[in-house]
Amino acid sequence: MIRPITPTLDRVAGPADLKALGDAELRRLADEVRAEVISAVSETGGHLGSSLGVVELSVAIHAVFNTPHDKLVWDVGHQCYPHKILTGRRDRIRTLRQGGGLSGFTKRSESPYDPFGAAHSSTSISAALGFAVGRDMGQATGDAIAVIGDGSISAGMAYEALNNAGHEGRRLFVILNDNEMSIAPPVGAMSKYLSGLYASPQGAALEKMAEGFEAALPGPLRERARRARQLVTGLPGGQGTLFEELGFDYIGPVDGHDLTQLLPVLRAARARATGPVLIHVCTVKGKGYAPAESSADKYHGVSKFDVASGAQAKSAPNAPAYTKVFGQALTDAAARDSSIVAVTAAMPSGTGLDIMAKRFPARVFDVGIAEQHGVTFAAGMAASGLKPFCAIYSTFLQRGYDQVVHDVALQGLPVRFAIDRAGLVGADGATHAGSFDVAYLANLPGFVVMAAADEAELMHMVETAAAHDAGPIAFRYPRGEGVGVEMPERGQVLEIGKGRVVKEGTGVALLSFGAHLAETLAAAEELEARGVSVTVADARFAKPLDMDLIRQLAAHHAALVTVEQGATGGFGAHVLHAMAAEGLLDRGLAVRTMTLPDAFIDHDSPAKMYAAAGLTARDIARTALGAMGVVDGGFGALRA
Repeated sequence: MIRPITPTLDRVAGPADLKALGDAELRRLADEVRAEVISAVSETGGHLGSSLGVVELSVAIHAVFNTPHDKLVWDVGHQCYPHKILTGRRDRIRTLRQGGGLSGFTKRSESPYDPFGAAHSSTSISAALGFAVGRDMGQATGDAIAVIGDGSISAGMAYEALNNAGHEGRRLFVILNDNEMSIAPPVGAMSKYLSGLYASPQGAALEKMAEGFEAALPGPLRERARRARQLVTGLPGGQGTLFEELGFDYIGPVDGHDLTQLLPVLRAARARATGPVLIHVCTVKGKGYAPAESSADKYHGVSKFDVASGAQAKSAPNAPAYTKVFGQALTDAAARDSSIVAVTAAMPSGTGLDIMAKRFPARVFDVGIAEQHGVTFAAGMAASGLKPFCAIYSTFLQRGYDQVVHDVALQGLPVRFAIDRAGLVGADGATHAGSFDVAYLANLPGFVVMAAADEAELMHMVETAAAHDAGPIAFRYPRGEGVGVEMPERGQVLEIGKGRVVKEGTGVALLSFGAHLAETLAAAEELEARGVSVTVADARFAKPLDMDLIRQLAAHHAALVTVEQGATGGFGAHVLHAMAAEGLLDRGLAVRTMTLPDAFIDHDSPAKMYAAAGLTARDIARTALGAMGVVDGGFGALRA
């Protein structure tokens, strides 16, 4: 692998070194950082387009502000690779998203230059305001700078923070990174509003910046600043901008790839701001790398790739991806039932709903990064008589939990929740793990909670959800490929609350919930090699539980082990509670529950993450042996 030549970057060990560079050198530095990002991500994979879009902005912020004393908060954090290169982590940048390496997001434990961790969107302004209050109350912190994208600022939490920050009136910098391209094209009124600023005479010309800001600049910089200056003091008819109405001084739009604009604007803002300031910076996602700029998704998330051609390395799939199976199954169901609609929160391709959108565009709704709204929007459609499927990753559905409880469950509305990325997800790490959805859904009255053991089961669960009108229903499935089972032409409606026996034995029962069934069957093979007869069952439902199945397993086996890809308090806890209520634990039955540990597991390959979680086939077999009173000695089983 040929590494880029980076003489200016080689002189930078941290942000303090940027203070010794002239503006022309900072421009060269930006070019070299861009080359370094492209080279590194070609080896590791990751979020390339968003990081390339903020190279100049990263250089400018660290050149102007005094990080880490000043607190720089990146919204989401998936665009932080240039920031990491500039803050002493260049030597580890080729460990991005690898086991034991750098996180693909900002992470407090990784560096003092990451004052606030992130991976979900729209949190930066709230956190930055918190730092500003800390500063004003005597804490050892300086200015607070939030960098938020045009997609992220569409979420309700960002507006709540803007409103509060404007009311507080504290010195605070919010940089709106407007690339007009988040993961999917930004939707809604905010995107139109920002785009409209370009068409206005003030926005297009960049003619005027506030007098006070310009006056603060040294003489040699004033002429350069005039090219970039603009303070939008009002819209036609005398109305102030949205941001001004919220209490912010608004500067922009500014070319986010032109350091002759960025540097004077940031310097002036830092010199003169007394209250909250919003700086509107326009960037291009994927900037400076032609394959990314020309790609529909701007290389938002890439696998390893060839720098010269941009071709990504893709392993040949052995089985269809769960996401694709869901998207196709839902599209097929929608073709038979015109009342089926679908909702996504800025992830049409990530959830597979792009498949349905191509065939039935009027029945797929992308609400933007607004999970709370998306859930209640789906609830409203359900109340109208439609059959909404709300397709949201497990980690992002957490953001709409109040709406799940109050607007869906409490009213018994038949919203169908398709929960992608259930379980551990690999390189994105703990922030994106789907660990908690079973626990946070199965405790809600009237909810049906399913988990697909394989891709064929996922097809059945799509049909089951479509047919279920008695209340809310959810089904979870993992990231990645299925296990290669034979696929039906069409899914079948499952009986609610009924599991299935996959393999019959007599000694120990392994009750699996969800996509760990294949690992559970592998554990059964290990146990049978040791002479233990094993029953393997697929629960299918965490709520309602199949109590007939559980009673049979309890009555005819010496031990019962539950296995799930979720946190404690989920499926296994519900099984234990139900068994205790019926007295099934009173007759000497040994029961063990295997869940994710009470800890956040750092990024690695999914296989290594499940090994760290103690959920391999060997772990399951060892737990089963222990429940039967057998100590696993490694080279054979020894009776305890």
